[in-house]
Amino acid sequence: MTVPKAEPEAPDRRSLHERIAADLRDDIMSGELPSGANLPSTAQLRSRFDASNATIQKALQLLKDEGLVVGRAGAAVTVREHRQRTVRPATSLTPAAPGESYPWLAEAARHGTDARITLLDVTETNPPADIRTALGLRDEDTAVLRSQLLLIDDEPAELVKSYYPLDIARGTPLTNHQRIKGGSATLLRQLGQTPHHCVDRVSARVPTQEQFEALRLPGSLPVLCTLRIVYAADGRPIEATSMVKAGHLYELQYEFVPEALGDRAER
Repeated sequence: MTVPKAEPEAPDRRSLHERIAADLRDDIMSGELPSGANLPSTAQLRSRFDASNATIQKALQLLKDEGLVVGRAGAAVTVREHRQRTVRPATSLTPAAPGESYPWLAEAARHGTDARITLLDVTETNPPADIRTALGLRDEDTAVLRSQLLLIDDEPAELVKSYYPLDIARGTPLTNHQRIKGGSATLLRQLGQTPHHCVDRVSARVPTQEQFEALRLPGSLPVLCTLRIVYAADGRPIEATSMVKAGHLYELQYEFVPEALGDRAER
């Protein structure tokens, strides 16, 4: 019997400074280099990666451009505060209490950052195919689109596009070109379309031109894309939202009740 040969590993075709930046980026994301920590000196990095001073500096410049580290002439390069933000998707479905701000803004404030939302557009449009499928629309159908840009400390954080079926949105504040007090989850409840559960589909993708420009991305880094479909208690989809973040700055945190997973784990 002939044992098939293992496929050779594909070589890493990235330039050396890109590979060095990738390793340091992983140290930062994993917390090995926490916020405020000094990066190893150029001499230490040169020894670790067997690279020249110029190559090390090119790698560090990539991380500076990405907003992960900061450095000044004559001073150590340090990991930037708030280098990576943890997003808890479930919080966005929590309705705001009377007089309180949108949950996303409140969450940012609790972490000591200044957050704001810029409403880019409100229009009736034919959604992309994945949104039409999510909302159960035909190819020729339209929906109300609300586009927003979320900013933290005046830096673009997330490009959000929310779509609503016309029979739910028409004649409501969803079609107005102004922010919705308390967020869409609060308004949907007021309209008798209480969100019951949602499904998130998360993927990493190469950014489109629109995403690249809106998020002011520094280079060819992936974006973290979430397609969220919100359902009413009867199973009808009442909202589909595309949320796009810079992949090197964010992580998503989901929490599950162990008892609810027990049956699955035993199968």
